[in-house]
Order: sequence, then C-alpha cells, then structure tokens
Amino acid sequence: MKQSLISIRRHLRSIRYRWQVMLHDLFMIPVAWLSAYWLRYNLSQIPDEFLHQAFVVLPWVIFAQGVVLVMFGTHRGVWRFTSLSDLVRILKSVVVGTTLVALLIFLVTRLEFVPRSVFILYAILLAGVLCGSRLLFRMIKDQHLSIAVEKRALVIGAGAAGEQLVRDLKRNATRICEPVAFVDDDPIKTGKEIHGIRVVGSCDVIADLAERWNIDLIIIAVPSATDKQMQRIVGLCEQSGIDFRTLPAINDIVTGQVSLSDMREVRIDDLLGRDPVQLDWGQIKHGLNNKVILVTGAGGSIGSELCRQLDNVGLEKLILFENSEFNLYKIEQEFARNNPELNCVAVLGDVCDRAAVRNIFQRYLPDIVFHAAAYKHVPLLEGQLREAVKNNVIGSCVVARQAAESKCETFVLISTDKAVNPTSLMGTCKRVGEIYCQALDTQSDTRFVTVRFGNVLGSAGSVVPLFQSQIKEGGPVTVTHPDVTRYFMTITEATQLILEASTVGSGGGIYVLDMGEPIAVRYLAEQMIRLSGKIPGDDVPIVYTGMRPGEKLYEELFHSEEPLTDTEHDKILLASSRDVEWKVVEPIITRMENAVETFDEEVLVGLLNHLVPEFSRAHKQLDGRDTEMLVVGDTLTG
Repeated sequence: MKQSLISIRRHLRSIRYRWQVMLHDLFMIPVAWLSAYWLRYNLSQIPDEFLHQAFVVLPWVIFAQGVVLVMFGTHRGVWRFTSLSDLVRILKSVVVGTTLVALLIFLVTRLEFVPRSVFILYAILLAGVLCGSRLLFRMIKDQHLSIAVEKRALVIGAGAAGEQLVRDLKRNATRICEPVAFVDDDPIKTGKEIHGIRVVGSCDVIADLAERWNIDLIIIAVPSATDKQMQRIVGLCEQSGIDFRTLPAINDIVTGQVSLSDMREVRIDDLLGRDPVQLDWGQIKHGLNNKVILVTGAGGSIGSELCRQLDNVGLEKLILFENSEFNLYKIEQEFARNNPELNCVAVLGDVCDRAAVRNIFQRYLPDIVFHAAAYKHVPLLEGQLREAVKNNVIGSCVVARQAAESKCETFVLISTDKAVNPTSLMGTCKRVGEIYCQALDTQSDTRFVTVRFGNVLGSAGSVVPLFQSQIKEGGPVTVTHPDVTRYFMTITEATQLILEASTVGSGGGIYVLDMGEPIAVRYLAEQMIRLSGKIPGDDVPIVYTGMRPGEKLYEELFHSEEPLTDTEHDKILLASSRDVEWKVVEPIITRMENAVETFDEEVLVGLLNHLVPEFSRAHKQLDGRDTEMLVVGDTLTG
C-alpha cells in the first residue's frame, strides 16, 4: 500500500512538472512573436495596423506552435539534465512550427500586414528563449553543486566512459570530487575539451600532473581496457602515490550508463595480464537445461561456485554431495535464501563410500556429474600418501565407475595443471584420475571429459586469502622464491570453463584454458600490498621462505608430448595426452584399492610410479637435490 502511494505521488509530480514546462513554452510563444515585430521595426514603435494584425493572428500562432511542441515532446525533457539531443528537438520543433504558422497565416490573411522577416526573427527568438531558459537552469544547478568540492580528480580515459563519468560527477549532489583534467593515450584527443575539462596528455604524465595540480584522486575510466593495459595504468598510478579507483569492466555495465556509484577499488583480478574469458552461455544453457546434475565437493570453493553458475541454466534438479557438514549447510542455506524455487537436494557423504555413491545414482538418476571433490593442499598431502590416493584417486574412480554403470550422459573430472609433469603427490593423484577417466571412456557410453586449469584466485587455501591475511596483520608476506610463477584465473572463469567443456567436450578429452602468460607470485604479492594502500618492503615486508617438497618453480598447462589442438571456442584447447589401455589401468586401480585398505604405502608408491613415470623422475631429482624444480606451496589449486 505504501509503495502504491509513493508511486502515485511520483506520477502526480511528473504530470505537474510536465504541465509547468508546457505552460512555460506556451507563454514564450507570444513573447517571441511580439518581440519579432519589435525587432523588425528596429526596437521602435510598431505601426498600429501591423500591431493589430499581430494580435489577431496570435491565437493561430500559439495553437500551431503549441501542437508542434507537444508532438516533438519538448515538455518531456528534464531541464536539470538538458543535453544536445534536447536542444536539437527544440530546434526541429521551432522550424516545423514556424513553417506551419506561416502557412496558416497565409491561408487566413494572405500575409496582409504581416512582414515576411517576422517569421525568421520569431524562429530565432523562440529557439533562443526555449533553449536558453533550459541551459540557464542547468548552469545554475551545476554552479550550486560545485560549491565545497573536497577532492580534485584526474580522469584516465577520454572516451565514452570518461565523458559519462565526468558528466555524472558534475551533476551528482554529493560532489565528492571535481574532475580537473583528462589523460588519454590517444594523441588525437590531446588538447581537446570534454565538458570543459581538457585532455592534457598521455598516461605517462600522471605522476607529474598529480604533483603539479594537487590531485587527490585518480579515476580509471577505461572499462574496456585489457589486463595488460590495466597493469600499466595501475603501475603509473602507483608511481604518483595518489589514491585511485576504477570503473567496472565493460561487460559488468549492463545498462551502459557509467555513474559515480560504479567506482570501486582496483582488484587483483583486474591485473591478470590477459582478457577475461567469455564463454558461450547460450550453448551452455542449451546443453544443461532440464538436466539432473550431481556436483561432488559442492561445498568447496570450485564446487559451490559451480553450483551458483548452474543455478542460471534452468536445471530439473541439482544434487549437492559434500562430506563437510558445515560447507554443505552453507551452500544449502544460500540456495534456500536466494533461489527457493530451485529443486536442490543436499546429501552428506564421502565419494569413497561406494554404497553412498551408488544410492545417490540409483535414487536421483543424474544426467551429468561434475566431480569437484578433492584434496588440494600440495605440501600437506606430501606426508599423507594413503589419504591422498584414497580421496583423489579411489574416490574419483568410485564416482566415475558408478556414472558409467548408471549410463550418465557426461562425467566431468575437474583436474589441475599440477597433473602435468607432476612433482607433487597431489598432482600425481590427479593425473591418475585423468588416465582412469580416459581409459573408462573407451569402455562406456558415458562421455568422460577432463578440465584442467591453473590456480584460482580467492579459492579456499589459495595464495590470495593468505596474502590478504598477512597484509592485514602487517606482514610479513611470505613468498617461496623470487622467480616462482603461476597461471591464474578467476573462480568465475574456472567454473564457466567447466560448464563449457561439459557441453562441447568430446569423450576422453582433456581441455585446457588458454591462460595467457604466467604471473610472478612476487608481483602478485607486491600488487596486493599496493592495492591495500601500503608500500611493499616498507610498510609490509616480503619474506622469501625457501622451497618445500612437491611444487615447481614454473607450472605447466600441458605436457611436451601433449600436442594442443583448437576447439570451437578460441580460449579452450584440447590436449592430446598419451592413452593408457583399460586392461592396464583397471588392475592397477584394483591393486591401489587393496593397498589403501591394508595401508601399504610402499605398494602405492610403486603403482603411482608405474602409471605416472614423471612422478618417479621428479622424486629422483628431489633426492639429488635438484631444487630449482621445486618451490614452496604458495599457490594451491582450487
């Protein structure tokens, strides 16, 4: 009821405003008409017969011009935001109205005692008073809002986003900052003005301008910038020592309207060094719509985000399978709160529990399985051989085998770049899972697809929340080696890659995201410190802690003997890995299951080495202290 009353009041105010504008414009018509006669006779006395005729035809002038103004909708424009399009609309209505007035007067009086020049003067005067009154009103408002501005702002980017931002800043009632200059790398724009603000040069002069012009805030208004461009811009902003903000990515500005409220701090995922991956949501929805989908590890970082993305594709049913009671509770409550209409089933259980897994498949008959359940902490798993094999190998095999027996359409194994030339137990177990799914694909009608990606920004246990915690505590930020690099992706990219691969991937394929160039973890730490408003090394120290077993100095996305081929999506590649026959894989997995039951870790090591020879060679290098291949666990796959 209250909302209805508010809506009615707003509607009445809108009607009252439009009538006020219309009455103003109608009043200006006789003013312009009579003033045109006065100008025609050089601001002196108008002859009586001509003045009499001016008043005789005046009702016709008001009627004809008024009808044209209403037809062109000049009364609908908001004076506070008068723009060029509003002025053009007024000019068109004046030209058409003057033509109609002249035609009517000609038909009625044959223009007797009506000077021809009056029409031209009338058009000029009417356009002037209608446009001038609106512009004057806007100038008064803008001048009023320019009082008591607290910050002087430098705007990076003199394009459409920069223009809209400056316009919004000048209109906003809070006026927290006043734009004083633009910088833009396009030399053609240098020296030009936008809303009275000059483009003074390229981004290279940011530091000099900030000092000379007493800049308080730098606003990055380049929403279409690539991440490499953002890295350069952020670096120049950091050199100035001035606080800076940015606008969202262009894909996030749904309405196309950049406003003051859209400004935010630069985030670390703005600086990945490559363009964000945009996948084919139409194809994804077509492939997953009205399906029953099972997600294992549904409460983890990747699993929970995957469930959120699946919420958008119109599922028949979503089954959340998770062994952490608290994580399962959180994701179930999230869906109950945000989308109670979703047919969502939460199941507490372990992927290694054959009876529980069999019951889920028999009870819910899933069409597609996303296997996200896994242990992922690389250094921790190095001392937990039996548990790593049990969860990451046997658990994956149990779910995959049940998917094949239940004749599911698709099984998607979520793997990691650490499975390539693995030096860690975690990566080796993931590689065994890949081999098993590839071999099982040849024996089953179920399509087995593997998705392999790098480090996920912000996933549980990953480097970003670790660095954030260390920075919040004042440091030190711990990095393992000055030269360690990693491939990074956002959690949204990771989950969308999984969904895309599930719809376009062929059975037995291993799909890899083209992640651009790897990023130095040291650079990541420095940027996160700077984005927190502190100086690396001074405010927050960076300590190189040395290397722990299990991790590489440089990660790889594919093996040297895995030739990559293109897919229909230009950012997803297919790795042609070596095949291992089912008759070789099956007995080894069976022996692994027995070794897990008897806790025979020596047998497990031998079996892992047999299936993944790279793991054996890596450990020989470790025994020989070839430490350049290893680095502390500062990034963890989610």
